[in-house]
Amino acid sequence: MGAAEDEQSLAAFLGTVNVGDVLAGTVTEATRSGTTVLLDAFTGDPVGVIGPLDMSWGSSADSLEVGGRVCAEVVAVDFRSKQVRLSRSATQNPQLWAFLQALRPGQRPSGAVAAIKSFGVFVDLDDGPDHPVFPGVGFISMPELSRRRFDDPCEVVSVGERITCEFLVFDTCNGEARLSLRATQPDPFEQFARRAHVGQILHGSVTKVVPFGVFVRVAEGIEGLVHLSELATTTVEASGDVVQIGDEVTVIIIEIDLRRRRLALSRRRTPEHHPVVVLGPLLRKAQLPTRS
Repeated sequence: MGAAEDEQSLAAFLGTVNVGDVLAGTVTEATRSGTTVLLDAFTGDPVGVIGPLDMSWGSSADSLEVGGRVCAEVVAVDFRSKQVRLSRSATQNPQLWAFLQALRPGQRPSGAVAAIKSFGVFVDLDDGPDHPVFPGVGFISMPELSRRRFDDPCEVVSVGERITCEFLVFDTCNGEARLSLRATQPDPFEQFARRAHVGQILHGSVTKVVPFGVFVRVAEGIEGLVHLSELATTTVEASGDVVQIGDEVTVIIIEIDLRRRRLALSRRRTPEHHPVVVLGPLLRKAQLPTRS
């Protein structure tokens, strides 16, 4: 069979494979970066791949060796790289996989916060099975915790707290439900944009000083940028020469970009930096001398 025929045969095979199928085969290579498998259903090339995170979550005794037999579930079909990505952990945790596969994007499952880590929060979902490795089958990454700024996830949730999140995606590598608490919260910027307007004067505190300007918090969860050129009526070389973090300032809204979620502010255009000039009384016209 020629190369063209091989390509056609492989393409035809990949077209028959579906996510969720369970395939068997023989290990042809086993390294730290992954394992390749010669599938029983396609013996032309070892197109089956088990990534390091898709291996068994059991003991080291479950490790695979070249020549060994393996049975794994299809988690992705990559037509570009011409590979079938497999997960051995899926076949070893059928109850967990069935629960996760039943979830749909936008669905809002509830549960209790199981653990708080520096990289995110684990959630023990109601009706969800125990995870063989993690504290909970649900996981919220740091960006998906809140719409408001925070330094520590403990500022947002606490262990044991019951929460409702939005399901984003089934993470087949870790066998967990990626969730978003942020998606269930009202958008503070959208609410602010509805009641604010260009030209409105606001008072706030400086939260960050950067080379191109400063950020000012003008409402709870709302920060705007005062560009370097808008800091003062005179030329400014560095933002820190004008204001420092924590300073209270008066600013005026010059742009509200709802699509990009950006608020542009100006300090130099406020009335206090453009005082009204009060003109003195007009001089009386000089009177012409009267004739005697």
